[in-house]
Amino acid sequence: MTRVIAAALLLWVCSAVAFAQSPSCEIPGYLLESPYELKRVNASVLQDHRLRIAVLGTGSSILAGPEGPRSAYPARLEAVLTKRLPSASVKVVTVVRSRETAEDLAIGMSKLLADEKPDLMIWQCGTVDAMRNVDLDEFREALDKGLETLQKSGVDAILMNMQYSPRTETMIALGPYADTMRVVAQQHEVPLFDRLSIMHHWSDTGQFDLYATGKDNVLAAQVHDCLGRGIATMIIDTARLGAIEQKPSQ
Repeated sequence: MTRVIAAALLLWVCSAVAFAQSPSCEIPGYLLESPYELKRVNASVLQDHRLRIAVLGTGSSILAGPEGPRSAYPARLEAVLTKRLPSASVKVVTVVRSRETAEDLAIGMSKLLADEKPDLMIWQCGTVDAMRNVDLDEFREALDKGLETLQKSGVDAILMNMQYSPRTETMIALGPYADTMRVVAQQHEVPLFDRLSIMHHWSDTGQFDLYATGKDNVLAAQVHDCLGRGIATMIIDTARLGAIEQKPSQ
């Protein structure tokens, strides 16, 4: 069963996603709002004129094919932030740890910080734990461990939950893990990028038909582009950088 679910998720990530019209990347404001500030990001941009971001997670942060790396959301995030924060040198690196649980990722967090020296860590997790039915208390403890490592190091953090796919929602119980991530994010006072709800919204409103698949990455890349734009907006807002950003063209 685990292999079937993994194959279905991989198929979605590496396939095109059909939609009715050209995507607008519309995300309800409440899904991007957070009361928690990214203070190190603010200082890095305003004082050092630089921003280094590490994206840590599994395969849903990448796309297959020769154009995949440039089309995946970390690259799109870098492009959007570079445009909207022209006074800062922006670099986004992707650290892929396929098939690793939150506990596995938390164990390697210190080494990752030493290697990449990020100002902000975007930590996406939860899917592997849900697929393996990891005990929720153990999942919460792993999140606590990882976030404590980041915060003790003075690195800002954004938690990102799972992607939404109607093809697998009846096969894997993501809800309890997403709820746990929300509670832990609140306890540690870090923003949560609710990818699960955002993609569910896109599916419900018809912006993307997440039931459909194709033979190339064209439309899947558009989903990633929208995710990159959404994360960029959250970073700028929670780092209180709106006063200096170059507003995106309408």
